[in-house]
Amino acid sequence: MPELPEVETVRRGLAEAMEGRRIERVEVRRHDLRIPVPDDFADRLQGRTLEKLGRRAKYLVGEFDDGTVLLAHLGMSGRMVIETPDQRAVAPGGFAHDPGGHHAHEHIVFHVGNGTLIRFSDPRRFGLMTLTDRAGFPDHKLIRHLGPEPTGPEFTGPVLAARLEGKNTPIKAALLDQTVVAGVGNIYACEALYEAGLSPRRKASTVQGVRADRLARAIRKVLAEAIAAGGSSLRDHVAPTGELGYFQHSFKVYGRTGEPCPGCDCGQAVRRIVQSGRSTFYCARRQR
Repeated sequence: MPELPEVETVRRGLAEAMEGRRIERVEVRRHDLRIPVPDDFADRLQGRTLEKLGRRAKYLVGEFDDGTVLLAHLGMSGRMVIETPDQRAVAPGGFAHDPGGHHAHEHIVFHVGNGTLIRFSDPRRFGLMTLTDRAGFPDHKLIRHLGPEPTGPEFTGPVLAARLEGKNTPIKAALLDQTVVAGVGNIYACEALYEAGLSPRRKASTVQGVRADRLARAIRKVLAEAIAAGGSSLRDHVAPTGELGYFQHSFKVYGRTGEPCPGCDCGQAVRRIVQSGRSTFYCARRQR
């Protein structure tokens, strides 16, 4: 599943193509995604101008000129592909940036005013697109439970410590809890804990004070570096322009079982354990 840096990479690509532009037409080719696409989805968006494309956790958030808000999630295998008129001229059949054949599972197509097409495909159909409005957005059932955004300076040690207080789960599991912090997934939880020098087995409630400060800084740092690298191209993630992210080449521990710890001379190899059904990678000497 794409994590926050991958979704932010998608957001930036789509914003360049869509913000300030009118949606001329919307094709809904199937409604039965993770939650049903509203019957009036196309009617409500056609003729509207996208004023801003934002992000909340792993959700794309489109704000339109009439107050309508689009909520989109890529799920496990969803992709957004940008196709310009120039690309269609080169490849008349379309899908110039879709080498994986996702067009066979294309569910929604946005026709943007400058002739650009935005194609949403999702082979597994775990993604979603639905509508709300500005007034209802904060309390929407998909949004209201989410914890603080981890990418900005307002995400501090005290903010994180307050979310972790009293939690008896391991800190790794707590970071994957979207009510604790929004958008952090398995890859970046492993990398942030390594950066902060904290064991993934440590009880979450003990991450207070200086430890919480270190971890909040580590989360912001790892996510910022991953976003700058275009995310991590694992499995299905490709940017809307067809480019691959390359942060996977900077992983310190994720997926590196048996390799030497890259950050110290401890002589320890990176270990893999399973926590709550998810693989965790860490250095037992460096991370306490």
